[in-house]
Amino acid sequence: MSDIIEGDEAAYWRSQWDLAPGVSYLNHGSFGPPPRPVQAARRVWQDQLDAQPMDFFMRRLEPAWVESRRRLADLIGADERNLVFAENATAAMNVVAHSLALRPGDEVLLTDHEYGAVQRIWRRAADLADGASVCVVQLPWPIESADQVVDAIFSAAGDRTRLLVVSHITSPTAVTLPVQQIVARAKQRGILVCVDGPHALAQLPLELDRLDCDFYCASCHKWLSAPFGSGFLYVAPRHHAAIRTPLLSWGRLPPGPLQVWSDEFVWSGTRDPSACLAVPAAIDFLDQVGWERFRRHTHALAQYARHRLGELTTQTPIVPDSADWYGSMAHMPLPPGDAPALQRQLWTEYGIEVPINSWSNRRWIRVSCHLYNTRQEIDRLVDAIRHLVYVSNDPCPLTPDN
Repeated sequence: MSDIIEGDEAAYWRSQWDLAPGVSYLNHGSFGPPPRPVQAARRVWQDQLDAQPMDFFMRRLEPAWVESRRRLADLIGADERNLVFAENATAAMNVVAHSLALRPGDEVLLTDHEYGAVQRIWRRAADLADGASVCVVQLPWPIESADQVVDAIFSAAGDRTRLLVVSHITSPTAVTLPVQQIVARAKQRGILVCVDGPHALAQLPLELDRLDCDFYCASCHKWLSAPFGSGFLYVAPRHHAAIRTPLLSWGRLPPGPLQVWSDEFVWSGTRDPSACLAVPAAIDFLDQVGWERFRRHTHALAQYARHRLGELTTQTPIVPDSADWYGSMAHMPLPPGDAPALQRQLWTEYGIEVPINSWSNRRWIRVSCHLYNTRQEIDRLVDAIRHLVYVSNDPCPLTPDN
């Protein structure tokens, strides 16, 4: 665990967040709050907007949007011309669903680890196509190899499969999927791939042009810690002409000819774009600690949480204990019981914010680790679960069969 940042340096990084006193916030994976320098950068843009809206929208917005996009493109290994900002990964996924225009008979393939909102997006798209369908493939459990995952996915793909939607890092289970192999196999089969990647940004080094997926959707407010309301959509050049924004406005201000596909996404109405314009500040912030050091620290904390929880519960996780399979989040099974009640008790009785969910008819905990988290918070969590599940009145205490 030597990669864990501790002592005065850990205290410094924690001081960069305005976290509520007394709260152990172990849920950055759901709602990652921005650190103080990123908040300050957002306020600078908001102050400019409020002080002179005409100047901001008509003269400053587009150059700032383009520069912010350039910084993000450099981070994720993409040509900036393949990138637009979106409110979050969900908004970006809706753009893909709106643009792809499924035909009767088309099939969209997802895994059972896919985020629920994404499943809803594609089920509606299939319903609107009147004859298209969604197929959900169950991944092996436990997962032991990349080939095992890839084979499971493509054993479910058929002649009707037009699109594969797959998470880079799954939301309900925190599993890093082998997207490079998945994209390569899909190209051999002539299947389009849309990667759902909100958890991968900052957790993993990205090279999107090299990955060569068709679409990639992500949120910047998670591990990058940019403000809420910042995300992006990556579109391979071969699909630029097909992309249509669901929210049609002028595209650019002042109104003028639209030259490239991304122009439609610069101006979509009178809204506050400061979240996306503050993305460079979030990049600068993580530059200070170093990207690989950030990843080593958060993975080491997640690994510590996984080991402590495993010792307590004697339960077996889904994936091997390797950075190849999980990064900044530890996902562990818990004894059967009421997931919402346990999550509520952890918050109300201990001030611990961590998701406890039901997935695949089991109860699970997902522990997120960022720069402000400490080993002591993990210890507090484990002690609280020990008391609530094994000592107190948990509705389903551990039995030898569990």
